[in-house]
Amino acid sequence: MTHTDYTIRFAVDPKSAARYDTAELREQFLLPQLFVPQRIKLHYTHYDRMIVGGAMPISRPLQLETIKPAGTNDLLARRELVAVNIGGAGFVTVDGERIRAEPRDMVYAGMGSSVVFESASPETPAKFYLLSAPAHARLPARHIGVDKAKRIDLGSPATSNERTIFQFIHPEGASTCQLVVGMTTLAAGSTWNTMPCHIHDRRMEAYLYFDLAENARVFHLMGEPQETRHLILKNEEAIVSPGWSIHSGVGTSSYSFIWAMAGDNVDYTDVDLVAIEDLR
Repeated sequence: MTHTDYTIRFAVDPKSAARYDTAELREQFLLPQLFVPQRIKLHYTHYDRMIVGGAMPISRPLQLETIKPAGTNDLLARRELVAVNIGGAGFVTVDGERIRAEPRDMVYAGMGSSVVFESASPETPAKFYLLSAPAHARLPARHIGVDKAKRIDLGSPATSNERTIFQFIHPEGASTCQLVVGMTTLAAGSTWNTMPCHIHDRRMEAYLYFDLAENARVFHLMGEPQETRHLILKNEEAIVSPGWSIHSGVGTSSYSFIWAMAGDNVDYTDVDLVAIEDLR
């Protein structure tokens, strides 16, 4: 009996998105609940064929299963995977190697791998945020603790965007075929992320917002720079950002988010900057 559910998200062009109302924008770009006890939730997107999902094991392990849109007997037959743990301590077993993942740790599984997810304790279950993209080569499994990620401190209290960026996957660090993954944590009192904003038509992006109180929200900005829209997200909700769209946001309080990209290159600095005065 399967423990995996999936949806398919088709790509949307900017002219169509500019005509959508709020309900249509949420239907196209906001991803349904990712973390469901004892389930794996996968959302297959037609943006660079990225899969965005979540696994929440409780009392027993969850084996990563294939889904029909992948077209392969094993999900990672032609794909790579990154799992970032935003819950309690857990384990990711890659081809028989059991890797402990503390909160905010990342585990990489290369093309052709079999993967199993576990929680160290059912009372404080792990929540694995899953990101998968097509791969062209098999690379070794790797664990990267948040303390080993490349740290970059940016912003200031004066502009309400004092934040720390943790680059888990980047050109000078762990190797991947396509995936670039990191986490940003805003300092207390700061609320803005990725502002001034940018676009990068070479790579799509996915955002997962977390560390939000129950009644807190993030106003996620999207759309073309001269035709912006916004969606309101709550804790542990994710959104898909096309290459043509800005992806910035402001919260009602400080928060954290995981960003992930897939596309033509893995150059984190390859962006097209947008001046604040040019936004509409």
